[in-house]
Amino acid sequence: MLDIAEELNRWVERGRDFAVATVVAVGGSAPRQPGAALAVDADGTAIGSVSGGCVEGAVYELCRQALQDGETVLERFGYSDEDAFAVGLTCGGVIDILVTPVRAADPARPVIAAALTAAARGEAAAVARIVSGPADLVGRALLVRADGSYEGGLGGHPELDRTVVGETGAFLDAGRTGTLEIGEQGSRCGAPLTVLVESSVPPPRMIVFGAIDFASALVRIGKFLDYRVTVCDARPVFATGARFPEADEIVVEWPHEYLARTDVDARTVLCVLTHDAKFDVPLLQLALRLPVAYVGAMGSRRTHLDRNERLREVGVSELELARLRSPIGLDLGARTPEETALSIASEIVANRRGGSGVSLTGAHTPIHHDAASRPAARIGSVA
Repeated sequence: MLDIAEELNRWVERGRDFAVATVVAVGGSAPRQPGAALAVDADGTAIGSVSGGCVEGAVYELCRQALQDGETVLERFGYSDEDAFAVGLTCGGVIDILVTPVRAADPARPVIAAALTAAARGEAAAVARIVSGPADLVGRALLVRADGSYEGGLGGHPELDRTVVGETGAFLDAGRTGTLEIGEQGSRCGAPLTVLVESSVPPPRMIVFGAIDFASALVRIGKFLDYRVTVCDARPVFATGARFPEADEIVVEWPHEYLARTDVDARTVLCVLTHDAKFDVPLLQLALRLPVAYVGAMGSRRTHLDRNERLREVGVSELELARLRSPIGLDLGARTPEETALSIASEIVANRRGGSGVSLTGAHTPIHHDAASRPAARIGSVA
């Protein structure tokens, strides 16, 4: 739902009633991940997508029905062997979809409205909604903010809200969307509840060190992948807005000094393109000890071996060196800056999603490796 927050927030501001269908769990080669949503307003206008087209029509009708009767429903869609053109996922996957009416009189509307506002503003927030359990609890929601405060409530046992707030905060810290199973009394006791947690966090950071021509291409592809991209170089003649018009930020500073003072997190990717020891060594010495998602460094294999020795000399351990992706990128035979940027971006995506980087042709590996993709039959498990 939060992936279409900007438009939904406008609907809320205009007082429009709508129903939102949200992917709760997926199995097999489902085209969209948990959190993907389609919304339909009272006039029949639709935004978003839950399946890339496979079951959109059926989900649209479920939204229209939810607007009429005010009922929250959980529906499963899967592939039909008997008729590939029947309502189902022709890609062979299975998805569970939660359809929730958001009308003026619905008790969850204020919470959902607050979550949409936060997401539209780019603020870190997560909304937890009960997907399955006692009928009087299904559809209830609460919003958790980055500072630990929350709005709304799930009803039921007094400990339920406290427990879900803690679990939702952990999802928010990791920027994750998924499901968890918890007892109705806030522990493993009582009837089981399945709770969908959707996180909305600012875009992850990509920091590119080295204002070279390859960096310009990497900035463009980084923006395409929805990173907030910073270019850092100690040389003011190269680190300019004219050379990197698509960068969100350009910093003229020694790379290791900038890295020491800037904020990074578990989603941040660091791309070191300087391939100059006086920049690389102090920068990588720090970078390899930070809790970031990816550290890659450009250079030939000879440069790589020499750089590793220099890093060992300043105390970088073998375990820390094992985190370094060098030479940076996947083997695509890249030569141009654009091809090299694609190679680097491909390695970043493979690292993020758990892909192997091998060709899918002839391979017997899953097409989708995202950690959130679990069999829909295990909807109650922690995603």
